[in-house]
Amino acid sequence: MKALFIGGTGTISTEISKLCIQQGWELTLLNRGNASSRVPEGARVLCADIHDEAAVRAALGNETFDVVAEFIAFTPEHVERDIRLFRDRCRQYFFISSASAYQKPLHSPIITESTPLHNPYWEYSRNKAACEEVLMKAYREIGFPVTIIRPSHTYCERSIPVAIHGKNGSWQTILRMRAGKPVIIPGDGATLWTCTHSRDFAVGFVGLMGNVHALGEAYHITSDESMTWNQIYQSIANALGVKLNAVHIASETLAKLSPDWVGALLGDKSNTVIFDNTKLKRAVPQFNCTTRYDQGMREALAYIDSHPECQKLDPEFDAWSDAVIEAYQKLEAALPRL
Repeated sequence: MKALFIGGTGTISTEISKLCIQQGWELTLLNRGNASSRVPEGARVLCADIHDEAAVRAALGNETFDVVAEFIAFTPEHVERDIRLFRDRCRQYFFISSASAYQKPLHSPIITESTPLHNPYWEYSRNKAACEEVLMKAYREIGFPVTIIRPSHTYCERSIPVAIHGKNGSWQTILRMRAGKPVIIPGDGATLWTCTHSRDFAVGFVGLMGNVHALGEAYHITSDESMTWNQIYQSIANALGVKLNAVHIASETLAKLSPDWVGALLGDKSNTVIFDNTKLKRAVPQFNCTTRYDQGMREALAYIDSHPECQKLDPEFDAWSDAVIEAYQKLEAALPRL
């Protein structure tokens, strides 16, 4: 069986690539070659920019594939290009959408694949939903063999999930906690969230590859473990061996302080979500998440501590956190008491 991954070395796709090789897939990665250290042994790499349609056609020649998986498409124009490129080259095309596209605000915290796609807070999510519409139209009208995947908060050994962070990821939050400095948790920290390790995600994804029941269908792939943000941050503090110093600030307030968090918070992380994975487990009976958040987070912390390239400082976010927390605590102290 032959598979072509567009990307293949990212947070989600690296573990999928590894598992494909382990299961005997003939795997080709099409990317710009910027993360060669994460290419699994046995995979072939074609260096081309997917946004250069002519270059991709030249790189692929007359090759066909059982599976093509697109990990880096974000707009309808991207998937329209893929339909042109791959409608006659594959038996199954995977599009990586996003669980953030599900309805916000939610009518029910229990999420199934039939939950409506409507997110007025986040253009990223609306674009993913629009991509799905283009692909399903192609499935209905020309038989384009699409399978849609909706990940939620998926992480790997190179990252630790937190609710908010700056442009350089979660490392600065780790440093703040190690230094005993306060960290911001949106809202009261009591909303439920789901973090899925990419190693577990890969089992569900690869189980859908070549699966005839998955054509024309959408699946989310997530852990069944739900934790509050307070529990998530407490788990990090426990792993670091420090006392959690949390400051809770309303998500609506934080969203006013950064346009990036209108979508990331109001359109995603501040909503309690519980994913029902029944549909996936019916299609992939072997799917079962075996990595608890506290276990996966400790693995990630050990990896990051031993890999300086993952330790990206973010003094801008650090200074912003200090300023916001100081102003917020002064406001709290000044408010009238009853």
